[in-house]
Amino acid sequence: THVTKKLDLDVDILFLDTTSTYFEIKGEDDHEGGLRKRGHSKDNHPELAQVVAFAVTKGGIPIRAWVWPGNTSDHEIAQQVKHDLSQWNLGHLVMVQDAGFNSARNRQILLQGGGDYIIGEKLRAGSKGEAVEALHRAGRYKTIEREGKVLLCKDVLIDEGSATQRRYVIVQNPEAAQRDKETRSQIVEEARRRLAALAQLSGEPHRKAACRLRSHGIYGRYIGQRKDGTLFIDEEKMKRESLLDGKFLISTSLMHCSTEEIVYGYKQLWEIERVFRDVKHVVDIRPVYHHLDDRIRAHVLICFIAMVLVRVAERTLSMSWRDIAYTLTDIRVGHTKGPDGELWLMSPLSEMQRNLFSTLKVKHPPKIWDF
Repeated sequence: THVTKKLDLDVDILFLDTTSTYFEIKGEDDHEGGLRKRGHSKDNHPELAQVVAFAVTKGGIPIRAWVWPGNTSDHEIAQQVKHDLSQWNLGHLVMVQDAGFNSARNRQILLQGGGDYIIGEKLRAGSKGEAVEALHRAGRYKTIEREGKVLLCKDVLIDEGSATQRRYVIVQNPEAAQRDKETRSQIVEEARRRLAALAQLSGEPHRKAACRLRSHGIYGRYIGQRKDGTLFIDEEKMKRESLLDGKFLISTSLMHCSTEEIVYGYKQLWEIERVFRDVKHVVDIRPVYHHLDDRIRAHVLICFIAMVLVRVAERTLSMSWRDIAYTLTDIRVGHTKGPDGELWLMSPLSEMQRNLFSTLKVKHPPKIWDF
């Protein structure tokens, strides 16, 4: 709360997501409540214990970090986040989350205490449910444009007027739709080529090659198998997936906000994705060798504070952290030794470096560092 007040941050809309960082251990904690537990890894290390969540403002400033064991369920995370943030007396709180958090139970948690949500919906060809019903509901798309980017959007209400009423917003990005179409065309073309190559094999080599192709993570998506075992390009699946080209689906409990506010509110989730990327590659949260829970939490807290400082510096200077670091990189301390003792002298600051320190209200390094 001190950070939000000091920086005068807008916290009516907060973005929540989780990431994982792994520990340099082979096992996991065997005692109850230990943080080092195996779970879903976003770093492709499911064999290692995981642990982390951030709440971020729409301006990209992290305001809170949590640490959970890697096997913590999403609804436990949502419940604790909602409870912790409710202690801040934030007024009307809108949580923005991706599709990974979307479940009836989590949505109910987010609505507690008069809160609201904007949340992504999973889209898969052949899936069922309200989301798919909304996707195929007839209606006219409207065009919204911001910063030269054009999106097509359509509002849909399901169970209108009832207690279970939900609002969906279907969004299509024409540029992404064209990319999806071209990517699928390339995948199918390669799948056809591999099917043709199968015809040149027979016996056990043919069966093994067919199994590999059918189970392939990319090319197998568009390959079907008939009762006699022969493989074919599934044109129906291609047709179904083409309906999803460039589209994403959002649901929200906000009934009176404009479609544009909902769409761009959700798209700002990239801010938290950038936080996760920077906490791993700028702040370097890994490697983590700690054993004790308090030290693990302290490690994450220090990284969280560092991310706050990085974002505040970027926002204040209108510069990227990379440019800030580059500007400061040639500041040096020179060491001389003589009969009267040792002297450490700072290199002269450039005008840009002086302006940087002044804008951030940080004292200039002293000319004589030590004597």
